[in-house]
Amino acid sequence: MKHPGFIRTISLTITFLLLHPAVHSCTIIAVGKNASTDGSVFISHTDCGADCRIQVIPSAIYKKGALADVHWGIQDIHRPLNDFGDVLGQIPQSMKTYKYFHSAYPHMNEHQLAIAESTTSQRKEMKVDMSVCKQIMTVEQAQVFALQRCKTSRDAVELIGKLMSKYGFLPSCVGESETLVIGDTEEIWVIEIFSVGSDWDPESGKPGAVWVAQRIPDDHALVVANWSIIKEVNERDKKNFLVSDNYMSFAVENGWYDPNSNKPFVLQDVYCPTPREWATNRLWLFYSTYAPTYAEWPERSLDDGHMMGYNQYIQYVEPLSMYPTSVKVEKKLSLQDIMAFQRSTFEGTIYDKTEDYDWYVPDGKGGMKKSPLATPFPTKDMRELLDINNRRNVARPMGYYGMIAQLRSWFPDPIGGIYWVFLDNAYTSPYVPIYAGTEKIADCYQNFDPTKYSRESAAWAIDFVDNLLYLKWQSMIQDVWAVRNPFEQRLFDERDAIDNEALALYKEDPAKAGVFLTDYTISNMKQVLEMYNTLHDELIVKYSNSR
Repeated sequence: MKHPGFIRTISLTITFLLLHPAVHSCTIIAVGKNASTDGSVFISHTDCGADCRIQVIPSAIYKKGALADVHWGIQDIHRPLNDFGDVLGQIPQSMKTYKYFHSAYPHMNEHQLAIAESTTSQRKEMKVDMSVCKQIMTVEQAQVFALQRCKTSRDAVELIGKLMSKYGFLPSCVGESETLVIGDTEEIWVIEIFSVGSDWDPESGKPGAVWVAQRIPDDHALVVANWSIIKEVNERDKKNFLVSDNYMSFAVENGWYDPNSNKPFVLQDVYCPTPREWATNRLWLFYSTYAPTYAEWPERSLDDGHMMGYNQYIQYVEPLSMYPTSVKVEKKLSLQDIMAFQRSTFEGTIYDKTEDYDWYVPDGKGGMKKSPLATPFPTKDMRELLDINNRRNVARPMGYYGMIAQLRSWFPDPIGGIYWVFLDNAYTSPYVPIYAGTEKIADCYQNFDPTKYSRESAAWAIDFVDNLLYLKWQSMIQDVWAVRNPFEQRLFDERDAIDNEALALYKEDPAKAGVFLTDYTISNMKQVLEMYNTLHDELIVKYSNSR
């Protein structure tokens, strides 16, 4: 029996998603331990949903027979903290749950288990009518349960798969499928989840979702750009694949795959529609950057003469099959590499919106120069005025928040796991590190109401700066970076010292390490708030009337 407020909640949430269309905006980058420069496993996620407030949900002990609520509304920024939404049903509670960091899409727990999410596309026949369907398990709720109950990525995949099969996958992003990339200090798994239509009945005994999970080699990296990446499935290889009972039969029953056709079963082809450019351009950018000789990638640099610069009309359109599930990178990736990719606006390519011809103005010397207003994030009004194409960047203004989970096996979990978080827009925002041993988050990173401005909110402070940049973007962004970059460099430079001090305290008393890491996290967050409040005040004065 669904909660009486279910239909009302669906209406409000869909309206919110339409007003803030981040549905096809989440980018995942994952890097195996042998593909990173320092041996870390990296799991990252941008455009993580509206509720950017981060809070620590502590571990807990429950009595045998206790039940856990299944919620709808976890992503809703308009709810108070600790209000996780309407209750759609219940499942058996674990007798012990682990501490995790909660937000719109929860990402990491105390045991260095991390999860990233990207909404993906599925056949229209698979979508559900949320007003009549009996499915109750959203992907963000499954993430919560996995972080509360699991220590390893394989265990998390198995749990999420079981939850989706038993309770039914309920898409929370306009009826689309979901891809999760799940990592621990040793390995990475990808699980792709598709819905099974509105007619599913939990009493039928049939799985309430189609799902496939694949283990990624330790020397590989991958990107998920709102599109399925799993290709052929070897269900007999239990070490590297886990599948729902219906992963192939559902397609056969619906006439989407003929097992007698002598054609391989390719998950990506069977359950997804024709790919869209907002997915392929990010796939192209990642793989052509980190595996340049893997394939003969389409030439999309502005320097490619035969491409006629910014003329997108004659570009090559590549097949989706060109892009691998993952790839052995030709140059190992660092934390800073992932940050740089999350901040990408396709600089120097045909997708670079600042290179649109309409941004160029007379330079007074008989030539042309780029307008100081040129921005990689033109607003809708600006795009209409200048006739600029709205192609998808990796970074987004008002992307709410994003993260990189750095998982390090050579430290105890409270010190090894670092949850690097940015707010609003990666292009302008600093990252701050939250260690797995952190017990409390600064108030300024839990204070955000999109309907009411507050100087006590780090999200508002960063968004204020982001919006001021439109006064004279080309100059003002340099002022932002002049403040942000030294702050981040200090975080990188002091990493070894912080790690070592925390480790010494941990060996003496784990609780002392927790206090130290919590104080460190809160101090950095408060500095971001002060830094960006000061910055937007200074920018207003410096660029008043676009001086």
